[in-house]
Amino acid sequence: MNLYKKILNKEEEIAVVGLGYVGMPLAVAFAKKINVIGYDLNKEKIELYKSGIDPTNEVGNDAIKETTVEFTSDESRLKEAKFHIVAVPTPINSDKTPDLSPVEGASRTVGRNLAIGSIVVYESTVYPGVTEDICIPILEKESGLKCGVDFKVGYSPERINPGDRINTLEKIIKIVSGVDEESLEEIAKVYELIIEAGVHRAGSIKVAEAAKVVENSQRDINIAFMNELAMVFDRMGIDTQEVIDAMNTKWNALKFTPGLVGGHCIGVDPYYFLYEAEKLGYHSQIILSGRKINDGMGEFVADAVIKKLVLANKVVKQSKVVILGLTFKENTPDTRNSKVIGIIDRLKEYGINSIVVDPEADAKEAKREYGIELVDINEIKGADCVILAVAHNKFKKFNLEQIDELFGDYDNSKKVLIDIKSVLDKKMIEDKGYSYWRL
Repeated sequence: MNLYKKILNKEEEIAVVGLGYVGMPLAVAFAKKINVIGYDLNKEKIELYKSGIDPTNEVGNDAIKETTVEFTSDESRLKEAKFHIVAVPTPINSDKTPDLSPVEGASRTVGRNLAIGSIVVYESTVYPGVTEDICIPILEKESGLKCGVDFKVGYSPERINPGDRINTLEKIIKIVSGVDEESLEEIAKVYELIIEAGVHRAGSIKVAEAAKVVENSQRDINIAFMNELAMVFDRMGIDTQEVIDAMNTKWNALKFTPGLVGGHCIGVDPYYFLYEAEKLGYHSQIILSGRKINDGMGEFVADAVIKKLVLANKVVKQSKVVILGLTFKENTPDTRNSKVIGIIDRLKEYGINSIVVDPEADAKEAKREYGIELVDINEIKGADCVILAVAHNKFKKFNLEQIDELFGDYDNSKKVLIDIKSVLDKKMIEDKGYSYWRL
């Protein structure tokens, strides 16, 4: 095909379809080497990028201002590219089944603008078989072209860790795959332009698809194990973090910790795997159990809050509960599939309407997705309970005096402090007499 050489010589362009937490860093990284068209159907997002604003905080405003990516919401611009990377989200429905509508819609868009000699690479997380059984037929139908003859397809799962400034895109080994050896090599060479850690050539598209859902399912199961231990240790009156600190002194300890497991990868990918497995007649025992444990952690934390409020002689329904953090993980504005919502919803069952503070979160998204109005932390006074739910760096920098300012003017024993991420100094807090609990 030799498309790689034409791209390298800037005779052909790359198009990144979907400019979110995955697609936008990809587009910016490629633009340092070659010509890139960045397409997203969200016109508001495109205007932000054109204005030099990075709503994802993944690369920062300066990088957006300096990049040569041609941002557009005009799908006809895709006709100018021969190498298309599809990086749209793949969420789940309310019944936990895969929602493939974004990737199907992107396939139709690319298909309508596909030229002979093109390569289409999917990065969206899917279960094994989606690329070949669902996406390729859509591309063929919309374009009138034949895969393997007129165009080629590959799959390269995204492995970006949102908010991580150490394990960035360029430093994570990239899995690549193609419908044949020729496309595999072309795809590998293109990604090698930006991936310093190198690429791994998977034996097939299905292997690459499976690798993504399995690596996140493995992490999900390990965290579920720690969450189950935390629930048991809580009943035993044993501090889980102290157990973990002791355990981690062994050289082969895996160093997982309990926590809220949400987001668009670990909290979703196992369901994609389970969906396809059940279609084939296999009903998961380990993966499904782990997912149920992790999905229920918000309720467990909320129940611990209620217990601490009661022990502090608080009237539960009248208690003012402040939650620090709404995003699915620290140092990112991404609120998708946040398990903090599980805490909020459970507390509502007890008559508590929580006050939520998150300087990192996308306020519009929080309102649109969850109906939550974020509050500025400077407006918080008189709290009965403060829950440190997300370990944003901004929160971790708080000293005890700053946290204390959020509470009402009463004895420390009546101030309930919940530390989900175990980032606070337990001894110091307990020495001060606070009613403290950590996961």
